[in-house]
Amino acid sequence: MTRNDDNKAKRATKRNLSRWIKRVLLALVGLGLLALIVVAWLPKPVVVETAVSEKGKLVVTVDEDGRSRVKDRYVISAPLTGNVARIELRPGDTVQQGQVLARLVPLTAPLLDARSKKEAQARVAASEAARRQAKAQIERAEAALEYSKKQAKQTRELVAKGVVAETESDRANLEERSRQAELTSAQFGAKVAAHELSMAQAALGAFSAPGKGGDQMNVPSPVAGRVLKVIQESEGVVQAGAPLVEVGDPAALEIVVDVLTSDAVRIQSGAHVLLERWGGDTLHGRVRLVEPSAFTRVSALGVEEQRVNAVIDLDEPYAKWKALMDGYRVEAKIIVWQGADVVKLPSSALFRRGEGWAVFVVRGDQAAVAPVKTGHDNGLEVEILEGISPGDRVIVHPSDRVADGVRVAYR
Repeated sequence: MTRNDDNKAKRATKRNLSRWIKRVLLALVGLGLLALIVVAWLPKPVVVETAVSEKGKLVVTVDEDGRSRVKDRYVISAPLTGNVARIELRPGDTVQQGQVLARLVPLTAPLLDARSKKEAQARVAASEAARRQAKAQIERAEAALEYSKKQAKQTRELVAKGVVAETESDRANLEERSRQAELTSAQFGAKVAAHELSMAQAALGAFSAPGKGGDQMNVPSPVAGRVLKVIQESEGVVQAGAPLVEVGDPAALEIVVDVLTSDAVRIQSGAHVLLERWGGDTLHGRVRLVEPSAFTRVSALGVEEQRVNAVIDLDEPYAKWKALMDGYRVEAKIIVWQGADVVKLPSSALFRRGEGWAVFVVRGDQAAVAPVKTGHDNGLEVEILEGISPGDRVIVHPSDRVADGVRVAYR
């Protein structure tokens, strides 16, 4: 083979190699374009918001607006028909038991007819019966308080020995405080009954010994407290029984919250209550009772609702809530259930699936449907009894684009 032949062979080899390189490059470019087309046509992952299930405290409350109310209040009324002098007292003034609140000049004797005399006699009889009833209530309240004190003492001893839980001691202490409040209220009622009797007797005395027209009768306060309202401020003629002044003790407040009857059945006596948005720091209280009789109220939407009052005692010293007065608005959160170590999820993660509930769990980069069994729900979080473990990541607010097996990407 000559030298020229060798050169020709080399040039031919180079040309063949160049052709193969071009073909390979073209093939790679084609594969790349094909891959780009495939990727472009593949469904993109759905961007979702997620939350991680965890163990923690869950509190279920009944949230309603309420108002403060003086526990024991009394409306001082005119014992008989006459001319009342101008009342100089103002709301907020302090009054002592027996202090004169109003001065009344009875009408002259000719106007005191037989019918009025019989009415006065009936008021005396009714007042005597009320005083006897008040005395019986005091005796009953004293017996209940003595029993609750013994129970509280025994419970504290059992707690110290570790026989019963601390919550039992709290419940016994609450019972003792409630019985003490009942005794105080009964004593207040006895004072009021005695005052009613004295006023009724004084009115009847005007018939027995009417004297001269213009004799003045003093109307005293049956209890110590503060003036809540002056009903008859100006001088003028009033009828027997007409309200004059309202007296009470603002330091003895209770909170009244009207709740739906469907919620009331879950509220237990002694339930813990948080009182917020009254103008100061959050206050703590306890449910004393749920009244036995409900009433109908029309909601803002025009729907008739059956509601009942829950009465709450404050568990705070007076200095902490002294700015809270009679008739003030509060927001009450009545705790009906709480758990300290429960598996929970945001309520927004759940959706209906058949007759039950389910969530979307993120497994890898896909969404998977997981049926769950739920427990208590406070509107924001829900207790999970089965189907989810602590640490599982779930999708919250799932859209209609999320389905079982769909690729997802979470923030």
